[in-house]
Amino acid sequence: MKIPSGQIRQSQILTTFGPGAMVDLPNYSIIIGGLNHWRGDRSRIHEERLEERVAEILGLGRVSLYAPPVDEQDPSGPRTGITAFTFPTWFVAQDDSTWKAPNGKEYRTRPLIRWRSLVKGKYLNAERKKKPVVPVRFVQACANGHISDINWNAFAHNNLDAPCRGQLWLDESGSGNDFAEIFVRCEACKARRPLSDATVPYSKVLGRCLGERPWLGPVAKEPCLSRDGDRPLYNRLLVRSASNAYFAQVLSVISLPDTDAKLREAVNQVYEDFLQYAEELNDIRKERKKQKVLNALEGLSNEAVWAEIQRRKAGFSNTKKSIKQVEIETLLASPDEVGEDVSEGDFYARARKLEGLNPLATARIERIILVHRLREVVAQVGFTRFEAAMPDIEGELDINVRRAALDIDPTWVPAIENRGEGVFIAFKKQAIDQWLKQKAVRERGEELDRGFQKWCNTRGIPQDKAKFPGLPYIMLHSLSHLLITAVSLECGYAASAIRERIYAGDSGYGILLYTGTSGNDGTLGGLVQIGKRIELLLISALELGRLCSNDPVCAQHEPESDAEDRFLHGAACHGCLLIAETSCERRNDFLDRALVVNTVSGNSAAFFPDEL
Repeated sequence: MKIPSGQIRQSQILTTFGPGAMVDLPNYSIIIGGLNHWRGDRSRIHEERLEERVAEILGLGRVSLYAPPVDEQDPSGPRTGITAFTFPTWFVAQDDSTWKAPNGKEYRTRPLIRWRSLVKGKYLNAERKKKPVVPVRFVQACANGHISDINWNAFAHNNLDAPCRGQLWLDESGSGNDFAEIFVRCEACKARRPLSDATVPYSKVLGRCLGERPWLGPVAKEPCLSRDGDRPLYNRLLVRSASNAYFAQVLSVISLPDTDAKLREAVNQVYEDFLQYAEELNDIRKERKKQKVLNALEGLSNEAVWAEIQRRKAGFSNTKKSIKQVEIETLLASPDEVGEDVSEGDFYARARKLEGLNPLATARIERIILVHRLREVVAQVGFTRFEAAMPDIEGELDINVRRAALDIDPTWVPAIENRGEGVFIAFKKQAIDQWLKQKAVRERGEELDRGFQKWCNTRGIPQDKAKFPGLPYIMLHSLSHLLITAVSLECGYAASAIRERIYAGDSGYGILLYTGTSGNDGTLGGLVQIGKRIELLLISALELGRLCSNDPVCAQHEPESDAEDRFLHGAACHGCLLIAETSCERRNDFLDRALVVNTVSGNSAAFFPDEL
């Protein structure tokens, strides 16, 4: 049995190394295959709210959620796992030499070799000696997610139909990070061109995108057009290992208890094997004669089971409520106890009393809920390159956004379920509404909005496709980051293990800090214990926000300033608000601690007073 070069966790498949992502192995690079190249038993994950949203986004009637397949440990068993393809198929031979340019400057030079020209994975040089090779660092891609090898021969000769087929060399000077000092040279005709020519914005140097999707297979091309469909897209240079080479587009929901949960859970156990074939009520009676069905449906009437089957076959009912709206409405409108306190339960929370809180805090905090147990289901619906397309502040994905497909004809998407705990803090709507009426707050909001418009303009995003999240969201988001830093020092979890969920809509305002892992490590109780004295951590968080190690530069940062590309930041930097991207739901954008507490800038737009 061949030993694998490495292993990838199921959660990494959804976020970092999903279909279409490039992965470096010891001797070559691969691209992870699409869902049509996944083999093996998959574990079904049930979460109706998420399935409904994913089906709407993909334009399908129904979509199922499955966990990524695990590798078969039995060497004699059937082949399982995820297929990957060698990509890129151009390599640089480790046959170092120097080449002197006409101006006398010396360059380190190495031959560019196609995959099919290698001999047993090695380059055969002029002395007939085999030399190791490494994948070339550069590929080409487009905004629609298509990716392919650069036509190096056409690039070097500045001609798509160049007849010359001489040996190509990659000349590099310095550390190799300056594109102006990297050249592609033809040995036969002496043509030579700098790689910096391919970095010019909106250039057509690399030619039209042909819609290649190597992660779906060699015959998976599709037409590549702009968003409006009236013009072709052109390839852009992409560094294979760059952080903008792959952005997984994921959607997540928190599983909430409801009155029909027991019925759905029971039907889930036997639906695919037995009940999906039922065509009338009598079929349910017949199926119950089987022991497995009888045990699963114990205590449930045939009529209730048949109604659930009919509902599934007709498709899940559409709801106009957003993902986060359903969650915060449940948390705010529920009694003091939500869910059942059982070890295998999906959600259990209890509200704590607000006695003993500072009056200035109780004037702003509506409710504190200790979430002893929660289940988060995360599904990947696609991916993007160059620019991340994230869910909006309501947790919804834009249906019209450009995303690369995970499969040619998708009927399911990969998903994982995380179990953890958390603490939820709800803020009074009246207090936030009064804060928004202050003149200093409105002026700060105008500054942040101008920075957002500048960000949209620099990236060519139309005004009707972008929406400013609003000051309540930015304020709560900034407070959440301060709380994560303060809480991590007390609860036993690392800051990168604590995640946030910000609620800032018409249904209410709140922050959910929670942990979540595929096992039970996220339910150790640290966050719940912290929630019992969260008011003390809130004071610590506010103290962290008042002064940054980079002040006054940080506090006086202007969002619309061209001096640095930080148009989505107010008073925010790595010294105060920026945290691990695994914790942040907005990739560390839309942050400003000046909306939370007063800083040395003195703009007086803080939600919390200095006395707290």
